[in-house]
Amino acid sequence: MAETSSLSREREFHGGTALFLAVASGLIVANLYYAQPLAGMIGASFGLPPKSDGLIVTFTQLGYALGLIFIVPLGDLMENRVLIVGGMGASCAGLIAAGLAGSPAIFLLAVAVTGFSSAVAQVVVPLASHFTAKENQGRVIGSIMSGLFLGIMLARPISSLVGGLFGWRAIFFSSAIAMACLALASSFALPVRKPQRTVSYPQLLGSLASLLKTTPILRRRAFYHACLFGAFSVFWTTVPMFLMSPSIGLSQQEVAIFALIAVAGAIASPLAGRLADRGYTRVATVAAMALSGAAFCLSFLGGGSVGWKIATLGAGAFILDFGVSGNLVLGQRAIFQLGAEIRSRLNSLYMTSFFLAGALCSAAGGWAYASYGWLGSQAIGIGLALLGLIVAIVECARSPLTR
Repeated sequence: MAETSSLSREREFHGGTALFLAVASGLIVANLYYAQPLAGMIGASFGLPPKSDGLIVTFTQLGYALGLIFIVPLGDLMENRVLIVGGMGASCAGLIAAGLAGSPAIFLLAVAVTGFSSAVAQVVVPLASHFTAKENQGRVIGSIMSGLFLGIMLARPISSLVGGLFGWRAIFFSSAIAMACLALASSFALPVRKPQRTVSYPQLLGSLASLLKTTPILRRRAFYHACLFGAFSVFWTTVPMFLMSPSIGLSQQEVAIFALIAVAGAIASPLAGRLADRGYTRVATVAAMALSGAAFCLSFLGGGSVGWKIATLGAGAFILDFGVSGNLVLGQRAIFQLGAEIRSRLNSLYMTSFFLAGALCSAAGGWAYASYGWLGSQAIGIGLALLGLIVAIVECARSPLTR
């Protein structure tokens, strides 16, 4: 028996369901970024040296990467709503443990568990794609991913504000309450999708290597976004440290206000989805890479007043987030055209590749900032963006494919 009828497969989500999925994705993935602007504060409370602050972000993202490998493929095997609600419950438990942690080891374990279970956010997008006609998938994916990116971008300023007012533990307890409420709402609001059970879980995981080997579009899109997300992670791991350094002197609350500038970058997601639906994936990819590289160029404009430095960094943050959010949607739309029965596994491989890059680059960025200063860390970011741009241009010249 097919997992759904052809009629339900082609029906469009109504506006309320699509909005709920966008909000749910944003709230879940925000759990990965609450610690980012508070890394210095959290590290100091546990007596960690400054060079280790990047590990706080790295453990969360490594947990998320493992969740992408071991949880997201289950979207091709088990009922999606049960999987998503269960992940929300586990995230709630991890957040409570992080807020209560009395040692760095317990805290790092708790945020890793939170990151692992938060991977269910990436079951939501294939679920939405399943119920959307092919010619509109870019638009729908873009709309939901705009919610996800808003979650990423708002997580940092909200965390900074809450941390500055009530201490870093408060944001973890607040998010735990949000996850509990979201899990309850999702048990009623999410549509039911029961995939055909044609393979076992070990076979499902075993098929990942084969899919990666035999799917060049997946490998290409994963590489592109690994470059951009690595650059993105370097920037947002180090910019709070730079802004609060003696040379700039912003407070935690002022850093939160700065981070709000980048929220507008989420508008790129639906725009990129519409461009992909019209066949402009390659052109839009090159544009996203070029914009991200240009954003880092602004980091090297060190002259002028403190106000000038903040303004150029704000412009760079907006441009970078615009490019990264747009490129993410372009990649997902491309791989989701390859087959509904493997959609969750493709998304697992795609997301895992660039979140691993993000985790490694967060640690590298923190180390480079402590060792070589602001410009040293930003050199890593611009190098990654330019690498992606060069490969994208070469691919465009060598192949007429639009993906």
